[in-house]
Amino acid sequence: MSRTQKTWVRVHPKPTRPKVPDRIKGEVSQAAEELLTEDLRPTYVKEPPIDPQFNYIVDLFSKWYGSYFYLCAKYACPGPYAISPFFETKFARMEYAGENRFHLSYMRHTGKWFEVNQNLSSEECLEHIRAEPSFQP
Repeated sequence: MSRTQKTWVRVHPKPTRPKVPDRIKGEVSQAAEELLTEDLRPTYVKEPPIDPQFNYIVDLFSKWYGSYFYLCAKYACPGPYAISPFFETKFARMEYAGENRFHLSYMRHTGKWFEVNQNLSSEECLEHIRAEPSFQP
């Protein structure tokens, strides 16, 4: 019987993500808050139903996590068998790519992120989020 011979293989380390400057974090957060206030909250955050049976959106917000910027929705769970009264989901992600450029993704129904655009400015990313139906909470 012959045995397969084992060999050493060089594994290259993953490239490090660029650190997001505080100035860019502030600018993106402020522009996203304007988008949320002017467009998304009036469209998706409604008064609670009179006799709620299903989950509904109570707030939209944004947050940074490392080099990722997320737009999130907070849902209320009115049912008697709800595990918790609220839960949060992320529906849009901007990944910092360096030099004020971002990769834009949305959360698919499968629970996986799907990247739709690369190397966009923050303004272009927020415009895509405003205009495209894939980025609905």
